[in-house]
Amino acid sequence: MLKLSLDIAKPRLRLLCIGAHSDDIEIGCGGTIMEWLGKHPNVEVTWVVLGASGTREAEARESANQLLSEAKQAELLFRGFRDSHFPSQFEEAKSLFEELKARENFDVILTHRLEDRHQDHRLVAELTWQTFRDHLILEYEIPKYEGDLGQPNLYVTVSASTGERKVDHLLRHFGSQRARDWFRPEVFFSLMQLRGIESRAVSGFAEAFHARKLCL
Repeated sequence: MLKLSLDIAKPRLRLLCIGAHSDDIEIGCGGTIMEWLGKHPNVEVTWVVLGASGTREAEARESANQLLSEAKQAELLFRGFRDSHFPSQFEEAKSLFEELKARENFDVILTHRLEDRHQDHRLVAELTWQTFRDHLILEYEIPKYEGDLGQPNLYVTVSASTGERKVDHLLRHFGSQRARDWFRPEVFFSLMQLRGIESRAVSGFAEAFHARKLCL
């Protein structure tokens, strides 16, 4: 199968990573970010978490700082939106996205999936598409109770070592989530392995995205 790669002829690769909650980005595309940072020397990242306050913000900040340690530049933005109530804070969320729009002409935007059944995730995805009209937007997936995993159309192979690093990173940095029945290494490994099967990844591991618009 013909494989496509990021345009690394550019002097820098600018990523915008958006998550509704403190661990969403790491769960949805942590392995992909690790792979890209390891391969591209000039990655600049804007990291945005809407719902992070108190302990959750501290965890998210520590996680992002560690994960992005290889980035050429990293900007972290955390907001204290109320968990599970994002739609009622639409005006504040919209203002944040307008602020992001004015900041930088990003090359790749990693965000939630439009069909995600969690209302916070879905609003973030909707605002992403409302705001950015000339960008490569990749929607990552989050396994959860709602069972809304779909059929992705873009895959990023991650090495077995990166897959292990991702899971270790999640378990180490998000202690507040360890009591949740879904926050288990088996869950994170199984989804990467399933997407690895679908994409015929040699390593056996991959992360998957929904890419609605691509230009060749």
